[in-house]
Amino acid sequence: MIELKTPAEIGRMHVAGRFVAEVLTEVADLADVGVNLLDLERHARDMITRRGADSCYWDYAPSFGRGPFRNVICLSVNDAVLHGLPHDYTLRDGDVLTADLAVGIDGWVADSARTVVVGAAAEEDLRIIRATEEALEAAIAAARPGNRLGDISAAISAVARDHGYPVNDEFGGHGIGRTMHEAPHVSNVGRAGRGLTLRPGLTLALEPWFARTTDRIVYDDDGWTIRSADGSRTAHSEHTVAITEDAALVLTRRESEVPATRAVTPLSWPG
Repeated sequence: MIELKTPAEIGRMHVAGRFVAEVLTEVADLADVGVNLLDLERHARDMITRRGADSCYWDYAPSFGRGPFRNVICLSVNDAVLHGLPHDYTLRDGDVLTADLAVGIDGWVADSARTVVVGAAAEEDLRIIRATEEALEAAIAAARPGNRLGDISAAISAVARDHGYPVNDEFGGHGIGRTMHEAPHVSNVGRAGRGLTLRPGLTLALEPWFARTTDRIVYDDDGWTIRSADGSRTAHSEHTVAITEDAALVLTRRESEVPATRAVTPLSWPG
């Protein structure tokens, strides 16, 4: 079942979204050569505890994964791209780090991810990160009332195609609100004009992720960490958005980001 949120409920999700953005900003700032992933996990955990927020990852036990998950943030390095289990690993010069975080505050959830390079960055790593960011902005631009879910998916895959990256369709975006994962599933591959009609009040986590040279994935022995099957490097960008009467309101936009689309504040709508 898909639940359309009221403007007041979206406002409460926005509170969670701003906090998620704050945590991801601090984690990215702290990520440096010589820093251990477990230190980043502890910092995120401390911030969540001080805020009185709830981690959506702690005790998360879906059909995939060897759960329950016992961390508050996903940290994926280099060829790892999704559900990276924080472990005893010290970041090295040139590592690509993806941080993915979902928290709830007062019963409402927001989810976001970003990829950064630690130390000196190779151009090909910056390029794939930029591609996921461009794909995310294209998805946000397509997330407007009257469009279809397939328009979002097609926008993501078009950017990937333009950059020459293959796209995996096993994991993508999702509905979000009272819980981290709600209907509908938002594939990163799709056809424009197909699927669910987007309506004001629909809240989605949009998350394009690419591997440089493959669309296939493998799992680590930890049962969680997902990597590119050929070991090529990866990137992942995600925002939680709400469909308003005009466009998409990004609920997890970081202060340092320059929006590629105009942010629209939801006011009111019937239903």
